[in-house]
Amino acid sequence: NCPAHVLIFRQGIKSYRDLPLRIYENGCCHRNEPHGALHGLMRVRQFTQDDAHIFCREDQIVAEVRTFCELADRIYRDFGFTYAIKLALRPAQRYGSDADWDKAEEELRNAVIEAGLATEEYGWEELPGEGAFYAPKLEWHLTDAIGRTWQVGTIQSDRVLPERLDASYIGEDGEKHRPVMLHRAIFGSYERFIGILIEHNAGRLPVWLAPVQAVVATIVSDADDYARDVSARLRVAGIRVETDLRNEKINYKVREHSVAKVPHLLVVGKREAEEGTVAIRTLGEERQKFVTLDEAIALLKAEATPPDLH
Repeated sequence: NCPAHVLIFRQGIKSYRDLPLRIYENGCCHRNEPHGALHGLMRVRQFTQDDAHIFCREDQIVAEVRTFCELADRIYRDFGFTYAIKLALRPAQRYGSDADWDKAEEELRNAVIEAGLATEEYGWEELPGEGAFYAPKLEWHLTDAIGRTWQVGTIQSDRVLPERLDASYIGEDGEKHRPVMLHRAIFGSYERFIGILIEHNAGRLPVWLAPVQAVVATIVSDADDYARDVSARLRVAGIRVETDLRNEKINYKVREHSVAKVPHLLVVGKREAEEGTVAIRTLGEERQKFVTLDEAIALLKAEATPPDLH
């Protein structure tokens, strides 16, 4: 994806006023991993990457990296992760001059400092020799519920590829200049991140993230019409809901949806249909709550709202 984005940048003459230019794609990637190394969603041969490149002037680098740091912080916290930031420094075998590497490393370091993340709280650490051959990089290492760490997000400050692929822009002085190319990804691989997320939550995703947020289950067939009405009201409220009208005992339905890790089960029978109420069974809780339908909708809407929209 990197060379392709440079080719897109090279389409037409670019001015310093056009920068920063940000190009993003969900790119399908392939790696011929050894068969023995494949492992569930964590190590696969085909994956989808949230790949983006930012073409910018040198005076824009720190601000762009700081903005990325703040975005990554918000996203990882929304998903419930703690993380550590590492700065991977120049390897022994590398492209580019020492002066360029000095500048690139200092820019990444300053961006993290400005974002307030270069602290012990965020596991800040510098890793000599761990950078890519063309650029230093910041790495985000997530910690899951059982203490394992996973390297996911990265941002790299690259002066090599724009030079090798002849990317340029017209500066304020009317002369050609090389842009700096920032390679960035927050998830790295969607498949791998989803695998980490599922294991971190032991399959019990927060309500806002669960594919099915609620199931309306009937005790008797006389409550089928009311169950459909309840589901319709929940869908209008933006809740991802399914309706279970099967001719099965309610304990069977409760057990099945609990195993499927559905966050909320709304049980309705003749009494609930007559009173306009529901019995809410929340995953992991033994007691059920009897509330009006309006109260149930308000409760589920609050829990189903993504953290960044609160």
